[in-house]
Amino acid sequence: MKTFNELKSSAKAQISGKIGILFAMFLIMFGIFIASNFVPVLGTIANYLVGAAFALGGSFVFLKIAKGETVTVGNIFYGFEDLWTAIKAQFFMTLFICLWYLLLIIPGIIKAYSYSMTYFILAENKGMSVLEAITLSRKMMNGHKMDLFLLFLSFIGWFLLVVITFGIAGIWVYPYFYATLTNFYLSVKEDYMSKLA
Repeated sequence: MKTFNELKSSAKAQISGKIGILFAMFLIMFGIFIASNFVPVLGTIANYLVGAAFALGGSFVFLKIAKGETVTVGNIFYGFEDLWTAIKAQFFMTLFICLWYLLLIIPGIIKAYSYSMTYFILAENKGMSVLEAITLSRKMMNGHKMDLFLLFLSFIGWFLLVVITFGIAGIWVYPYFYATLTNFYLSVKEDYMSKLA
């Protein structure tokens, strides 16, 4: 497992020179989110569907960046190409986490971390079933949930900066955060695969 410094250094290098295109993707997503809220009667449902699609599309984009591949603005719509998979992933993760929350809050939070790699797995393994991806995420995150929690904590200062600058800093902070999270996924996957070898 790579250190946080290694993950973050890689993320900074990967997004260098790509902030413009990533910002354009953000504006498109934000615009569609806002528009979906105005869908008569079904606004909340439309927002949920759009969120699921962009969660998968975002994972796809940052995986391409982490692997040194060229990205285009159109890549953010990857999740709409397999919308049903994105929706099912959102549904089952929400369902399972809520069921754990019925027991206690802490188990629910732990399971949220367990399932956190699901969209990355689906973006890398087109055709894999959602339940298989959720199960694989749970296995990969075994022993790494605290690592992810600490990684989130390490970004608190950056997120405060976004608030202080009224969102302006987010133009760089959010790509930096998601690139780091993507590198975390790849590191966890490598660690998991090495144990299977």
